[in-house]
Amino acid sequence: MERSETGGTGSPGGAAGGLPVSRRVANLSYILRQNARRFGGEIGFVWGDDTWTWSEMERRVDAMAAALRARGVSKGDRILVQSKNCNQMFESMFATFRVGAVWVPTNYRQTPDEVAYLATASGARALICHAAFPDHAAAVRAAAPAIDIAISIGPSDFAEDYDAIVARHLGETGPLADVEYDDPCWFFFTSGTTGRPKAAVLTHGQMAFIVTNHLCDLMPGTTSADASLVVAPLSHGAGVNQLVLAARGAKSILMPGERLDVEEAWRLVETWRVTNIFTVPTIVKILTEHPAVDTYDHSSLKVVIYAGAPMYREDQKYALAKLGKVMVQYFGLGEVTGCITVLPQALHEAEDGPGVKVGTCGFERTGMQLTIQDAAGNELPAGASGDICVTGPGVFAGYYNNPEANAKSFRNGWFVTGDIGYVDAEGFLYITGRASDMYISGGSNVYPREIEELLLTHPTVKEVAIIGIPHPKWGEVGLAVVIAAEGETLSEAALAAHLDGKLARYKLPARYVFLDEMPKTGYGKIAKKLVRETLEAKGLLGTEPARA
Repeated sequence: MERSETGGTGSPGGAAGGLPVSRRVANLSYILRQNARRFGGEIGFVWGDDTWTWSEMERRVDAMAAALRARGVSKGDRILVQSKNCNQMFESMFATFRVGAVWVPTNYRQTPDEVAYLATASGARALICHAAFPDHAAAVRAAAPAIDIAISIGPSDFAEDYDAIVARHLGETGPLADVEYDDPCWFFFTSGTTGRPKAAVLTHGQMAFIVTNHLCDLMPGTTSADASLVVAPLSHGAGVNQLVLAARGAKSILMPGERLDVEEAWRLVETWRVTNIFTVPTIVKILTEHPAVDTYDHSSLKVVIYAGAPMYREDQKYALAKLGKVMVQYFGLGEVTGCITVLPQALHEAEDGPGVKVGTCGFERTGMQLTIQDAAGNELPAGASGDICVTGPGVFAGYYNNPEANAKSFRNGWFVTGDIGYVDAEGFLYITGRASDMYISGGSNVYPREIEELLLTHPTVKEVAIIGIPHPKWGEVGLAVVIAAEGETLSEAALAAHLDGKLARYKLPARYVFLDEMPKTGYGKIAKKLVRETLEAKGLLGTEPARA
């Protein structure tokens, strides 16, 4: 999005109005420095048997920031981070902010080629890569020769170890980089509606609002006495949640391994008297249906935040029966940093009845405004379905280096989310569909076009269409409808082998259906709506593998 030189929107409040031009804000890494001063000896981070106090983390972040400056990293440089959850990844966020650079975390489950694309799309200058991902580091360096700085989390052959660097610079301090409201701090990769990931630019000023808003609407009353269990990758929503908790000095507890061990999760809840969990509906279902939920004491829980996908009502009711009224839902996208609506604990009911709003994702967040619009940007009345659009300080600054996507995503100052829905007379939002073909599997967005294009590179594939279908565990999974080239025969095994290693596993189709002809519109275009209707008519949308 374009902004005026004064940082404003062209109103009389700029320099011409006698107000200062600068829109300087606090550097987000100041959160850590505040905690070191106020809660220095208190534990701020837990991972397995290891703990770090706020003062220890502050010293480590100062050391890494000094190392980055010594290597020439400066304000505005992008630092790509490929890592599973660990204390170093959490620290890297603050160290990046501290020098005024931009944190560019990846989904660590992505393939080397996918991460290499993120490196080039972000214009990254430096790479911090976990030692477990040497192939990713090699792919990134090959695709992005401009990256002249590499750091390995753990000993590796491709770069110097993060902890060794910290140890060498321990005791060094420096100023926090001066930042203004619109200075970027985080590239939050999101694919939007067209497959290839786009970097949503999150800024210091916007994220300060997000931190405040989350504390206000999702977890009011949070203090340094609180503790949060991290059960999702810190690269996305969980990272935002931990930044928010850090703003109040609340400790974060990592799972000891990268896979979800449900019994260990509930043991940690009991041991650390966990009050806060951020997750997705799929994980809520897994956590509450496991016998360990009845074995360990979880009475400390105050807030279980779930987002990222719709939650089936029966799953919601079951979780409420197990955990009590601790559930908080929010609706938002990476571009709005999860800040559109909230459904707080008080409005979560374990039983249906008069006055219970089933299916809503809540009401507008503090300081945010949403409208339902038609394609021309006209606001629609309550009950009418249309584009869900939002404005407010939580909206990102735009997509990095992508004016075409920005033009499509903003309309008259409103961010067009790509979701379809309506609001009732009381302002509660109901999502009824998606403007795109995107579906959500296990809390992760999946965009069919990327997968379809890869399948079309198979020599015997003529046409393909992928749709999301319901799945009892993952929410949705992909179903690929495939047409073979003339005289060719296809198999699920051949297509699965063709995709193996080219995509993250959550993107891989769970089922394949082979048809003789692809459903199309009168204009000859493949229409997902017609594809879905055809499969339904043939009885092929069930959960069992099927073939036409």
